[in-house]
Amino acid sequence: MISAFLDHLETGRGNSARTRNARLAAIRSLFSYAALRHPEDAAVIQRVLAIPTKRFERAIVTYLTDPEIDALLDAPDQGTWTGRRDHALLALAIQTGLRATELTTLKLHDTHLGTGAHVSCIGKGRKQRITPLTKDTVTTLKNWLKDRGGVPADPLFPTRSGTAITRDALERRVTKHAATAALACPTLAEKKISPHVLRHSAAMRLLNAGVDTTVIALWLGHESVATTQIYIHADLALKERALARTTPLGTTPGRYQPTDTIVAFLENL
Repeated sequence: MISAFLDHLETGRGNSARTRNARLAAIRSLFSYAALRHPEDAAVIQRVLAIPTKRFERAIVTYLTDPEIDALLDAPDQGTWTGRRDHALLALAIQTGLRATELTTLKLHDTHLGTGAHVSCIGKGRKQRITPLTKDTVTTLKNWLKDRGGVPADPLFPTRSGTAITRDALERRVTKHAATAALACPTLAEKKISPHVLRHSAAMRLLNAGVDTTVIALWLGHESVATTQIYIHADLALKERALARTTPLGTTPGRYQPTDTIVAFLENL
């Protein structure tokens, strides 16, 4: 029956293999609990626990390059209140790598912009995480707080009515500004930009700066360092630097670059 349910998720509901595996994990948790209290059903419980997870393709993560980040930060119209809010929100998201829910639930008292500037949030598993802020982000947030006003318990990024911006609204704002930024940076049009892409971008910037993956995992609030390995697979520049280290002695490091004459010849074939 459980196997039929898992098959129905994919064939009937059209869910992905990831969703199937998530449902199976919940079922396994229940049956692991039952195994300790109903040993008489050990045979059936063992069969359920033996159901394997389904393999699925892991796509390379999407992230923004520095020119794309600059274009996205310039997209909001800072002549308006919502534009200044969105600019501060995007700058904080890209620098800290906070999850969408962590961003939308921030309060004014969660920002500490004095010595040792940082922002604190409650992440997955109700774990508190503190993330340091750069000088540029501190300046942006200070300007926003002067414009924002309010008491410490108020949302850091509110709507016009004063309530906290929702996750759906955040996604719409990111999509809107990405479309505007694509006019100045055409490569953005080739990417589907979401709040999680901003999180990936923060991780890739840390990785390119030479920060160890264990520190990146701590920064992002990952439960396991293995989760952070996806960023190593996505960084082509990192792989090319590793390839350059394998260059034989006596040769010039780097990859072959054809001359303009050869390129023109190949284009005319």
